[in-house]
Amino acid sequence: MADLNVPPRRPRDDRGWDGFQHPHPDGYRDLDNAMPYAGPAGYATPAPPGPGPQWVGPDGFAGGGYAQPSGGYAQPSGGYAPPPGPGLPNLDDDDEPRRGRRRALAALGGAAVVAGGAALALSPRVRGLFSDDPVAGDATGTVVTDGTAARPGGQQPSTVRTYTEQNESYMGSRAGAALKRNAPSGGRIFASPAAAAAATQVTVKTVLAKDPIRHLASRATFGATPKVLADIKRLGIDDWLRQQLQPEKIAPTKAELKLAELPTLKLTPTQLRDQRDQLNERGAQPERETVDATIARQIWSDRQLFEVMVDFWNDFLHVAADFDGGEIYRNSFDQDVIRKHALGSYPEMLVAANRHPALLIYLNQTDSRKDAVNENLARENLELYSVGVDGGYTEKDVRQAALLQTGRGVADGKYVFHADRHYLGKVKILGFSHANNSADPKAADKVIDQYITYIAQHQSTAQYVARSLATRFVSDTPPKSLVDRLAKAYTTNKGQIRPVLATLFSSSEFWAAVGQKVRRPMEYLVATYRSLGVGPEASAGFEGDKRRTPYAQGLRQIQDKLRELGQYPMGKPTPDGYADVYVAWTSAGTMVDGWNEAGDLIGGWRKQFTFVKPEKLVAKPPATAGAYVDALAQRLVHQKLSAKEKALVLGVAGVSAGAKVDATFNGAIAAVARTILASPQHHLR
Repeated sequence: MADLNVPPRRPRDDRGWDGFQHPHPDGYRDLDNAMPYAGPAGYATPAPPGPGPQWVGPDGFAGGGYAQPSGGYAQPSGGYAPPPGPGLPNLDDDDEPRRGRRRALAALGGAAVVAGGAALALSPRVRGLFSDDPVAGDATGTVVTDGTAARPGGQQPSTVRTYTEQNESYMGSRAGAALKRNAPSGGRIFASPAAAAAATQVTVKTVLAKDPIRHLASRATFGATPKVLADIKRLGIDDWLRQQLQPEKIAPTKAELKLAELPTLKLTPTQLRDQRDQLNERGAQPERETVDATIARQIWSDRQLFEVMVDFWNDFLHVAADFDGGEIYRNSFDQDVIRKHALGSYPEMLVAANRHPALLIYLNQTDSRKDAVNENLARENLELYSVGVDGGYTEKDVRQAALLQTGRGVADGKYVFHADRHYLGKVKILGFSHANNSADPKAADKVIDQYITYIAQHQSTAQYVARSLATRFVSDTPPKSLVDRLAKAYTTNKGQIRPVLATLFSSSEFWAAVGQKVRRPMEYLVATYRSLGVGPEASAGFEGDKRRTPYAQGLRQIQDKLRELGQYPMGKPTPDGYADVYVAWTSAGTMVDGWNEAGDLIGGWRKQFTFVKPEKLVAKPPATAGAYVDALAQRLVHQKLSAKEKALVLGVAGVSAGAKVDATFNGAIAAVARTILASPQHHLR
């Protein structure tokens, strides 16, 4: 249900930037001594119960289980308590008196070993008692990373879950089964998208027009508009897609240029910290302005395919905007990770993400060190950001990855690598193995990058990314033939995304899937703004609150409405992102709320923007009601309605098809337009 995806309201959310409460005296976290994020996802990390190496999972040092995020995402059960036995291959403390006693005990043990004829068999742990030099362990053994009784080291996480990933968890319903029956089952690839469109016959049952241009505009943008449809017809399918895949060559729109009115977008994390008082006086909230800007681009940018892919990656490699640290780092993550690589290399994106303060803080990597290992980021790198929960990794892999990733942190607002916190020792994760024994910080840090690149190029990641893209662009039940084809393109091109998208749009499965996707709440609302031709300038006579421009105020109102609907950019509090299948969003309340917003837009009630009057949506309104409905449907949903749907719309106005009407539909034009925007033709994409 959509309302299950609404994150908890944060305290003092309507105030300025000072609404965040930090333990550090200057109002910001001391990231080297950071308090853990205790957000909705349950990623709290209380202080260790005592000295010595400890395992830290999503529920802390002695957690009872992995909290299940909202929205029904099936998560594994079981605790993350330290495994029995000696624990991590590190000494339990560095206290000198104890160290002396340990040396003495080890000397006695060593003498016994010598007496037994095995003088060279001292373990790295024992040898470390006699030297202050870094000691490399071996995390590939059977004790260190064997997991817990609930999670044996050799057990794949998918074996303890009802579903292998979030979308599938929703598709096990009766509604999901019905969708599967209506989905195309297979297909082939063509020389180009245009060739695929021309050769593909649409056989599925749908109320949408089987028009390839409308279909492309619905899937590759946030909503077809007369301009988009005209551009595709003028350029042709291939050239339009070629243009969209080069967004840097597309000029910014007036609305994008107006984003300069959001003062925090171009500020670095350091500048955000330094200017926090001035920004707070102006009512600026950096993490919310990042969301505002994303909404604006979705509505008004001409780089529509790029924005669709930005939204895709914001769900796939998800970092919530509303986390303790998001006010400083989330906009940088948006610019330097997601947008920089949205149409480029996913391996490069994942490497950049794992070096970015936003992700490191969001998933507690800043709290992870060799003697107190936090598993959060290591686990999500495997489960959500690369191979997927059924990608073949085990609990032992998670723990070795967590050991390998120790040392990464944040200081003075920037990424740092703490060599003294990094575990040294052999690791083996999903076929990636490394001695990991260098005390050189650059070399040790490079090993982590090599591991991240390895999992990002893994064949299971190729399948996971391919299935996610096919679910976004094709159907809630994408054909295996297409997923395999996209995975092959991903592998062949080492994670480059443009070739994968080219393969997708050149596949018959894409063109055969007309009407097989339903807009989620955010997509419905954004498409409504686009369909109605809402402009970014303020209506005549509008006066704002003097602290922010009308444009900034209007964007914030849209964001607040999306929060009510249960979906907004970067909005899911947990790291799994929003579900991308229809059955996750079947809420009557959300649907009605969306219709009400459409009614407000038709009436022009958001004065921060400009609107086309409903009686002017059709340039030359026909004189009869039936013909007027046809023309208005063509303008708003880009096709005619069925006879039954047309009769329902006429019933709302209380007239017959042959009745004479004026441009205002005899006063009912707003109700007629709103009804058309409530039709399946506008809900489907």
